[in-house]
Order: sequence, then C-alpha cells, then structure tokens
Amino acid sequence: MKLNGSEIVIECLKEQGVDTVFGYPGGAILNIYDELYKHSDEIRHILTSHEQGASHAADGYARSTGKVGVCLATSGPGATNLVTGIATAYMDSVPIVAITANVGVSILGKDSFQEIDITGVTMPITKHNFIVKDVTKLADTIRWAFQIAQEGRPGPVLIDIPKDVTAAVTDYEPVKPEPVERSTEYIKEADLEAAIKLINKCKKPFVLVGGGAVISGAEKELKEFVDKVHAPVADSLMGKGAYDGGSELYTGMLGMHGTKAANLGVTQCDLLITIGARFSDRVVGSAKSFAKHAKILHIDVDPAEINKNILVDASIIGDVKEVLKRLNARIEDHRHDEWDDAVKALKEKYPLKYNTEGLTGPFVVEEIYRQTKGDAIIVTEVGQHQMWAAQYYKYSKPRTLLTSGGLGTMGYGLGAAIGAKVANPNKTVINIAGDGCFRMNMNEIATAARYNIPVVQVVINNHVLGMVRQWQTLFYGKRYAATVLNDAVDFVKLAEAMGATGMRVTTKEELAPALEKALSLGKPVVLDCVIDCDDKVFPMVAAGKPIDTVFDQDDLD
Repeated sequence: MKLNGSEIVIECLKEQGVDTVFGYPGGAILNIYDELYKHSDEIRHILTSHEQGASHAADGYARSTGKVGVCLATSGPGATNLVTGIATAYMDSVPIVAITANVGVSILGKDSFQEIDITGVTMPITKHNFIVKDVTKLADTIRWAFQIAQEGRPGPVLIDIPKDVTAAVTDYEPVKPEPVERSTEYIKEADLEAAIKLINKCKKPFVLVGGGAVISGAEKELKEFVDKVHAPVADSLMGKGAYDGGSELYTGMLGMHGTKAANLGVTQCDLLITIGARFSDRVVGSAKSFAKHAKILHIDVDPAEINKNILVDASIIGDVKEVLKRLNARIEDHRHDEWDDAVKALKEKYPLKYNTEGLTGPFVVEEIYRQTKGDAIIVTEVGQHQMWAAQYYKYSKPRTLLTSGGLGTMGYGLGAAIGAKVANPNKTVINIAGDGCFRMNMNEIATAARYNIPVVQVVINNHVLGMVRQWQTLFYGKRYAATVLNDAVDFVKLAEAMGATGMRVTTKEELAPALEKALSLGKPVVLDCVIDCDDKVFPMVAAGKPIDTVFDQDDLD
C-alpha cells in the first residue's frame, strides 16, 4: 500500500505495540502530529509542559514496564530539550525511542529556522541514532531503532526525520516485530567453570547487585543463586528491588551513602560476586582500595564494562538471567556460618539511624513505606531525598524505584512519575523530590492536572540545595555559596494554581493524615514537607576515599 512518511511512523509505532507517546508539537513535526490525531483511539498522546518532561516520562514508562518508551519533539529547540532526558536514559540503560523532525532535506545544513543537527548532538548519548532522508528507508529504520533500544544492554535511540520526508509517499507493508532474544553468545563454558571454582573455594562471599539484574528480570534466579551461595547481599542504587530489601541476607546499599554493614562487609569479603553492576565511582570510592581482600567475579551483559573501572579475576558476559540460570544448575548449596555471623554482627552494630526529633526526610520516607506497605512505584529526583528514599524504603520487587543514577538529573522525577503512572494506572506512584529539584520541572504538575494523572508529589523542603549544602558543611568550611533557597515560593499555592491539590506538613503529627489524604484523593497532589536545612544523609564516604572509611554523625561528634 502507498503511505506517506507520517502514516508510516504511526503504523510502525502500532506494529511495535506502542500505546502511549509523550511529546510537544511544532512546525517541523506537524505532519506526524496530524496523523497521530487520526489515530488517537489507538495511541494516546500526553502533551507535557516541556520536551524534557516528555523524555523523562518516556523513561519512567520504560523503567516501570520494561517496554520501550516513546517521545516526540519538533526540530531545533524542541529536539535539544530532549537531550537531558536522552542522556539520563543512556546512563541508566533505559530503552526509549525519541522521534524528532527536522527542516526539509534541501535546506539541511543552511542554518534554517529551528534547524539543529540533533544526530550530531546526541551521538555520544544514544545507543544509536539516525537521520532518515529517504522515505523508502523510514519503516525499516524505525523497526531497527526499536530492536536496538531493547537488545543486549538497552538504551535510547533517536530518529530524526526531515519534514519533507514525513510528507513523501512510498510503498509500505506491515511487518510483525521479531522477538528480542536474550544475549547469550558470549557465555563461555570456561568462564562458567572459573566462576564455579571461585564460588566453591571462597569462605566469605558477598553479592553486589546492580541495575542489570533489574533490567533482565532476574529476581527469581538471583534469589536462588543467593540462597545457594548463602552470601550477604548489597545493591547499588540502580539494583534496588532485584533482591528483596527485607531479606535477612540483605545488608543495604553499597557506596558513598551505603550502610556501614555493606561497606565493611565488601571490604572484608574474600569473593565479591558482582551481578549487573558497572562499578560506578559512587559505589567503589577508591578503586585501588575496593574489595582489597577479595577475588572479584563480574557478571554483565556488556563486554565493555569488564575491567573498565575495576580489574576482576573472572567474568561471565551475557544476560544476567541466563547466566544465573546456568550457574544455578551447577553450583551446590554452601554454608558460611562464621562469615554469616560476622556480617550479622555488622548489621546489628551499625543500623541505619536518624534524628527522631521533628520532621525529617527519613521519617517521611518511612511513613510512605508504612502507608503503601512497600507496594508502590517510588520515583525520585536527585540529592538527599534520593538517598533517604534508597535507604529507608524497603524495595522487594524490581522496577519499583525509578531514579536517575548515572547522570544524576535534577528534574527527572516528576516527568518519570507521570510516565510510570500512565503505564501502571492501578499502582500508587509517588515522586519524592527536594525543593531544589522540584523547581527544575515543577511545570509538569500542570500536565498531571490536565490529564488527572494522580501522582503524589512529595517535596522534602529544606529551603536549600541539601546535598550540596551537606558537602559545603563537611568539606567547604560552611561557605554556603548559591545553595540557599529561602525565598517566597509557596508550593501549595503553586499546586493549586496548576490545578492540583496542595498540602503542607511541618510536624511529624501532621504527616500521616496528610499522606493518607493525598493517597486517597485520586488526583495529583503536592505534599510540601518542611524539614530543617541542616539534616544530613548518613552514613557517608568522602569522594574518592575507601568505602571502609564510611562515617556518620556519631563519628563526627
């Protein structure tokens, strides 16, 4: 059949099972939007307040479901406004497809109105990108983009389509998508044998779980593996929920704001089994001192991650779920009672704790956990509140913490929460933000209100840029340069002005009823929780220091 480029875009999205797209129209992409209008009963379009919100919403949709998220933007500033969201998805291996339009082929490269070389701009932050100058190649390019976004280590793909290509006509035949196969081609028998030998020989094993375990859906295989090896477990920020945070073998998060039990346990172990993690600097601290008494076994789907940040003694390259299946079939049950007791003692000696006088971030997170019974999708921005959400909410299922780990994107959470709620209408979705982060993209409250998307926006409001202020307190002589936000902004009035409900909490006693009401209203709510400006996130490791130098407030007093 004969279709124009815009019709091909929509038909290809339907082929891929896309039911929702997030975006913002403009001149260059009008043809695609006109066609999308005709198919509004098949593909829902969410008009965000800003293109960055659209990219984060596509990201939240993808992280919470495992499916590809899709966002649309016009040329020039529309396309560049997607960049932060694309980079966020790239750093955290999130499958999104960003479709942009550009000026016509004949005026490309001539500094035309709203022209930008968006493929050049996004080349370092996409898994792959395309500019389609020939309509006959459009359908196959879109299909290829979805395949690339999902296979192996997932990531974002951008397709840029000049406006005249969206109007050009060519033959189109529908194609059923091929299933995306798990990556197993690099799983070698010798690597499996080497791993099993290390596991059988060790006396003090420790398991570090990263985001790859979440992405691969390996929670069942991971639990079986941990039970067989009988090792204590820590996770990275991105690995939350792959292993049950309520398990007695769980020690907490590892790294800069990890627990003392996790940081000291990894330092003392003799085998560190790292599953789907990339040894980020925020996890390892000093690379020279990391797991200094241990052999390291690294399991990851991406060959580029092996020996990139930390030199390892053995590795298995492949999809985490598939690798663990093969290991589980061959390893025997182990017991390490003396080691178990030692790690248990660390947990008992160094529990997480915080100041219980007055309203605090940890108290807010614990109340959220209590009222949701751990059965919610928690989204965060970046900073102190993010760490409190990682420390004090117990994640028992994967894809229940959505947060910007690699890029650390302030302004990520509200758009991502909208995407997650659209994808999971029957789940409670809560975005936890600091007041500094909330200011970045708080315009997306208008989006939530426009569509009555009932996300609960919790603002941990300390009137400062809390994490930066914490560093200024500890390492910069309390010189609070550009971190004080003590102005007249009223988030309750702001919420109401945008069509949402606003509530303010200033005491511990006010929190429970306010949160209960927020969760019951069935509409977007902003809950402004005012805390002290000098509350800090502990434990902590100074940047670049060994993780066993972890300290808390008691160590400073």
